[in-house]
Amino acid sequence: MLNIGLSTCSKKIDDRLFADCSAVGIAAVEISPAQGHYDEIDFRAIRQLSIFHGIELWSFHLPFMPFEIIDVSSLDPEIRKCSVKYDSELIKKAAEIGIKKYVLHPSGEPITDAEREDRMKTACDSLSTLAQTATECGGVIAVENLPRTCLGKNSAEILRLLSSDDRLRACFDTNHLLSEPISDFIRNVGKKIVTTHISDYDFIDEKHWLPGEGKIDWPSLYRNLLSTGYDGVWMYELGFRAPASLSRARDLIPADYARNAHEIFDGRQITVIA
Repeated sequence: MLNIGLSTCSKKIDDRLFADCSAVGIAAVEISPAQGHYDEIDFRAIRQLSIFHGIELWSFHLPFMPFEIIDVSSLDPEIRKCSVKYDSELIKKAAEIGIKKYVLHPSGEPITDAEREDRMKTACDSLSTLAQTATECGGVIAVENLPRTCLGKNSAEILRLLSSDDRLRACFDTNHLLSEPISDFIRNVGKKIVTTHISDYDFIDEKHWLPGEGKIDWPSLYRNLLSTGYDGVWMYELGFRAPASLSRARDLIPADYARNAHEIFDGRQITVIA
């Protein structure tokens, strides 16, 4: 059974969040601030919350929007340089409070077929630089698979990005694969996966629904992931409120994520409230 984690995306990072997670056995969090609010992060306060409530600061999600400003694959040298510099500064701050995994989007979008190869090469150069920074901080870059026209849309592209530096690893986002079966991605990327983003979808586009609300075969995904030797965190990445693509009778609470995880781990029927 894996430790259960919860991303802070779309959530207020405060004592109540940490207390509610701790009360239901959520053992880890990913710090993922709202885009545009990274400069407001109080790293010291977050560290104090994690210690007080006994919750591990598992990972830190590096910024990825607005794409015109933050994009390590940008063909504009100045944007790329600033993006790498900003990511490096955030990695160092996250490392100071004990975070060792830094989740990174390898590109923004849209990316045309004509520029894709150049973007891949630029992203690889940026990732190699950031891998060195992460290593100096005692951590690792986890490159996230992305949907649609983004770089890293399947296992072949993720593996190519990771090949730019042996120290790079992958973050497996379960609701981002649109052109490859999930089982193939897990098998191909395998032991390179060091963290996850767990949510469900309709196989048409990313949705960030709670597992059981979409079409993923969760018992199969869980078995396949464990077969690679994965022993990291089962990290939910979806908000408390339902997205526009779905309705629920109420907002989610941390207990819903914990119950959902145990139902998947135990092979029981998933409770669906949507």
